[in-house]
Amino acid sequence: MRIRHLLIGLALLFAMPVWAVEPEGPEVEESPQVESVVPRYILRDQNGSAVSDQNFRGRFQLIAFGYTYCPDICPTTLAEMSLILGKLGDKAPRLQPLFITVDPERDTPAVLKNYTSFFDSRILGLTGSPELIRKIADHFRVRYEKFRAPGMEPGKYAMDHSAGMFFLGPDGQFLVKFAYASPPAEIAERIGKIMDEPEFNRKRGR
Repeated sequence: MRIRHLLIGLALLFAMPVWAVEPEGPEVEESPQVESVVPRYILRDQNGSAVSDQNFRGRFQLIAFGYTYCPDICPTTLAEMSLILGKLGDKAPRLQPLFITVDPERDTPAVLKNYTSFFDSRILGLTGSPELIRKIADHFRVRYEKFRAPGMEPGKYAMDHSAGMFFLGPDGQFLVKFAYASPPAEIAERIGKIMDEPEFNRKRGR
């Protein structure tokens, strides 16, 4: 499985046209303060159904922002999400991984479904109107902007965006942001320990 994910990342990287290369690498960002993140959203999933943060009450959420034309950051992040799910073992059903596009112009539900399922069928892609995506990104303190080099055709552009994964508790509250390129094994270990904390197990009726 690990080899498969590495091959997926490499295939996507070298298959992308040169115009899709991101203008810069991911910024080194500090994890946002808990009180600064508003973990609320209402979007459409990859099947066209309305989905909000309320749909996943009782489960943890692992959320990444990105886009399907991303040449390296997003494929790496989604491959890591799948590895994290694998390392969680029987705890994995308690975690819902989500991929929110910052490029709704091109990332339709169908495009998102094909993209996320390529990495792991458990990852759910979400999209919405440009205005709604902007509002939700602001709530999560995620920065993104369209980048088009001089001479590029109108439909050919890249999205410069923040990287990393947001981890929400079963009550929907923001717990921590995992920095981009953090080792999946370390993330899975930390998530597993949080899942084992008494306060979260009491909420499950243990």
